Amino acid sequence: MIAADLARLPTLRDRNDPVGAEEFAQLMAAFAPFEPTPDLAVAVSGGSDSMALALLAQAWVRAEGGRVFALTVDHGLRPEASAEAAQTAAWCAAHGIAHETLVWTGPHPASGIQEAARHARYRLLEDWCRARGVLHLLVAHQRDDQAETYVMRSLRQSGSDGLAGMAAIVERGAVRVLRPLLGVSRARLQATLNAVGQCWIDDPSNRNPAYLRTQLRAARSSLEAAEDGATLAAHFGAARVESEKECARLLARSAMLHPAGFAWLDPAPLRQAPRDHGGKALAAILATIGGADYPPRRERLERLLALVIEGLSAGRTLGGCLILPRRGTILICREPAAMAPPQPVGAGVTRWDGRFDLALGAAPAREILLGGLGPDLHGLPLEATAALTMIPPAARPSLPVLRDAKGVVAIPPLGYFSGWSGQRVEAGLRMAFRPTRPLTGAGFRIV
Repeated sequence: MIAADLARLPTLRDRNDPVGAEEFAQLMAAFAPFEPTPDLAVAVSGGSDSMALALLAQAWVRAEGGRVFALTVDHGLRPEASAEAAQTAAWCAAHGIAHETLVWTGPHPASGIQEAARHARYRLLEDWCRARGVLHLLVAHQRDDQAETYVMRSLRQSGSDGLAGMAAIVERGAVRVLRPLLGVSRARLQATLNAVGQCWIDDPSNRNPAYLRTQLRAARSSLEAAEDGATLAAHFGAARVESEKECARLLARSAMLHPAGFAWLDPAPLRQAPRDHGGKALAAILATIGGADYPPRRERLERLLALVIEGLSAGRTLGGCLILPRRGTILICREPAAMAPPQPVGAGVTRWDGRFDLALGAAPAREILLGGLGPDLHGLPLEATAALTMIPPAARPSLPVLRDAKGVVAIPPLGYFSGWSGQRVEAGLRMAFRPTRPLTGAGFRIV
């Protein structure tokens, strides 16, 4: 019923006109190719933007013969959140949309709660998609959000990349995050819901004056003075796309990633490249090797780039990485002191240090910890010590290893599994170097 209703909506583009199925299909075409029968996950809070996106995605995916899954994240920050998630689930069920609520459990920080909640939300959504093989996650950021992002970053004096706002597509480790509504206003999305008689939830956190984005919404003139921030962000976005293409070409000439989680960098192409492209390339490598969500701050990055261009003479640290000169090239590896602590592994996927995913088909029969090898190689069997000679000494401490109560039982990047015995096959062990910000949007499978 809803797909037919959306198909009949007008295709006009005025401010308050609803978005029809044909227009949404054109928006989705920008993200092609998809599988012959694509599965989509949609992050749905119950607000107007995400409810409209869920209905539009449902109409689109039915025409393609695929499926759509609505995912609501309950952050546990407001007492009414669980009731809102239940209401969202009921609305989705009424439209034939499969729904699941994901709950953020564990300790919540006392400060920086919005940023922590955002990280938790994307982690939960990506983990769900990874477990079910769903390759596309749709989120409902729209034109007003983009305008606010532009103004916020302008107030913070961001560079041109920051002023480009949110990207329409982001490649994460297990899923593509798609934002098909960046050119559509909230008014049009609410008109879409009104046209089919669908209600929505107003999130009270959107009215909390403690948040800068809320202040901007209250002072709408700030956005108007920005001469349409969304349009300006689109112009900066086009420039960012071209810059990223140049950065990718530069990385192809200068960087070589190793699946054990380190990289070799040839500084010669960086010396010949424009300074901003060299900085982006260096930032991308550091974020990849460091397993970080964001690259280092610009000032520190520029100082390191200057040293690399002039000829790095001594080791440096930045972004959780060691940067070391090696016979005309540069070794970039994880800084041991910045590594995550060891953590127990079980059935399914265990992510460690923002860099490696370990997948087990069955839980180990004994407690196994995934962590870094560390500097102490005492007690390692001769076979493992011999395998380590293939790895630069500085990169060895950050290699991911599996330990039991007796010591190291496996070093997957080196193919060492002596202590794992036959259980490796039984458990279906797989490890991949899949950093939070991969250089190419793809991870490296190891075993």
